Amino acid sequence: MMDRKQTAEILLTLSPAEVANLKEGINFFRNKTTGKEYILYKEKDHLKACKNLCKHQGGLFMKDIEDLDGRSVKCTKHNWKLDVSTMKYINPPGSFCQDELVIEMDENNGLSLVELNPPNPWDSDPRSPEELAFGEVQITYLTHACMDLKLGDKRMVFDPWLIGPAFARGWWLLHEPPSDWLERLCKADLIYISHMHSDHLSYPTLKQLSQRRPDIPIYVGDTERPVFWNLDQSGVGLTNINVVPFGIWQQVDKSLRFMILMDGVHPEMDTCIIVEYKGHKILNTVDCTRPNGGRLPEKVALMMSDFAGGASGFPMTFSGGKFTEEWKAQFIKAERRKLLNYKAQLVKDLQPRIYCPFAGYFVESHPSDKYIKETNTKNDPNQLNNLIRKNSDVVTWTPRPGAVLDLGRMLKDPTDSKGIVEPPEGTKIYKDSWDFGPYLEILNSAVRDEIFHHSSWIKEYFTWAGFKNYNLVVRMIETDEDFSPFPGGYDYLVDFLDLSFPKERPSREHPYEEIHSRVDVIRYVVKNGLLWDDLYIGFQTRLLRDPDIYHHLFWNHFQIKLPLTPPNWKLFLMHCD
Repeated sequence: MMDRKQTAEILLTLSPAEVANLKEGINFFRNKTTGKEYILYKEKDHLKACKNLCKHQGGLFMKDIEDLDGRSVKCTKHNWKLDVSTMKYINPPGSFCQDELVIEMDENNGLSLVELNPPNPWDSDPRSPEELAFGEVQITYLTHACMDLKLGDKRMVFDPWLIGPAFARGWWLLHEPPSDWLERLCKADLIYISHMHSDHLSYPTLKQLSQRRPDIPIYVGDTERPVFWNLDQSGVGLTNINVVPFGIWQQVDKSLRFMILMDGVHPEMDTCIIVEYKGHKILNTVDCTRPNGGRLPEKVALMMSDFAGGASGFPMTFSGGKFTEEWKAQFIKAERRKLLNYKAQLVKDLQPRIYCPFAGYFVESHPSDKYIKETNTKNDPNQLNNLIRKNSDVVTWTPRPGAVLDLGRMLKDPTDSKGIVEPPEGTKIYKDSWDFGPYLEILNSAVRDEIFHHSSWIKEYFTWAGFKNYNLVVRMIETDEDFSPFPGGYDYLVDFLDLSFPKERPSREHPYEEIHSRVDVIRYVVKNGLLWDDLYIGFQTRLLRDPDIYHHLFWNHFQIKLPLTPPNWKLFLMHCD
């Protein structure tokens, strides 16, 4: 066993003179040797310190000119705001806390900023890499975030989404998966599903798999919101779901083990994984914003991560105020560039031998989402790979469906022509038709449901949802495909301060949002007690907000924290009769 102790790292030292010159309020510092930035906050004799690094996507903070008290800083990436006096983020309100650094004073009144580093969980019981035979470890790309890994005589699959839509009807597969995808899934010894979003946890895919192999072992992290929270309702008969603790090696056989880690920004739902075979690590950070809080193994054999952007309704689905088409286009362009640079920097820092961008191969292919498809541009994986190669010696792989990477060959000689075998000539790479009909019919059936004959469903639903005591008034409008009011549809106000349903907006000062939702999706979500990601990430709404503030507590509740069991509509209908 390796000696695994907590370590203390000195990040910055200030001389007695520099400490004496600290001004009241916010002070910015840079370690000239490492180039890393820090913030010190002084209030009389009290000092607080943190890294100058936004928890969201690693942006740099600068002084917030709107803050007259001199306590807050503003992120240059997405305008998140941090109150350095409390180390709490104030925009989005009620969201995150910043990790504080330890301040140590010496006898001369000089100062050191110290970070306490827990031992890395993957360093427990370390294994030296053994030589891999050619063909011993093969990674086959199927589609989106789905990889089929041959690891000796075991097979492991990541995040199988191979048929149907994700996020209600907003996302469809860009790539045509290999025709034998179901056989491949059935042969797997284990499947890892990173989180509950439907482009990773695909119930249509798992339904087909469960009809052939209901007992296939599936592994998920022990997230606060269970990955399979909706299994009973889904009608998918999987019987071997294993929830494993974070940061602990799970032994598959003597050569193979894996460890699931949580995300630093969305620990309640997002996870990533390290798979190790004969001492060679494969790191898959999936969709994590700050995987494992930013602490990750360096120099792994293969790293894969998301890259594309565009997995949010913001800003394409917003209107009013600054949200002109020109502003949105500029914002999206800048956002994608930031994400590209962030991913390239991460790869440069971690120095894997091989890097593969994946988990971004989706398209808004339904004709009614033409506007989103045209405006929601994604990063090009080749552009990211070029950027990585420019800054480092990392070998990159842009995957095509059915392409196979032989890890033994690539580690021995990255120029080996058999290291990556592309799909055969004439293989269909991109989908050009999607079976919209059956999936839209399922959503459409909710429109005619008996629940919606009774307007009291509104109170029933929002009472069940359990979000209140928050000063926000929302107007919900049911619409047709083109986001025009649905004939005979509901249009109502919800005041979340006291959970009332007024006929007009209250006279007190209040933030206001208008949410226009396609009737089939909103009713399907309401009827089944589903999370609002289907609406928001699936581009099934159009939003307007006044003032232009992101209400983190509201959206976080409806996207992650709704009750685990759906509303009891049977009982509701009995009371209606």
